[in-house]
Amino acid sequence: MITAKDGVDAIAQLHESIPDVMLLDVEMPRMDGFELATHMRDDDKFKNIPIIMITSRTGDKHRERAMKIGVNEYMGKPYQENDLIANIKKMTES
Repeated sequence: MITAKDGVDAIAQLHESIPDVMLLDVEMPRMDGFELATHMRDDDKFKNIPIIMITSRTGDKHRERAMKIGVNEYMGKPYQENDLIANIKKMTES
């Protein structure tokens, strides 16, 4: 597992190692989760990395924005650990 302190750091980490799945929060300093997901989907090198967005922003407006960007799963906080594990397995067992 690789962690990043914010969205800008996550991009730097992506250039070092491509993860099997990316877990993002909407609220991050310097570059939020929407901006990072958009950057990933616009870059041929990163566009196929599955993204699970985990956030306290559970409104339809935020969910729809994430799905339009191309986020694979959108999970509200608090979330069930079993649900997160199931989503990770679903995206990595293909």
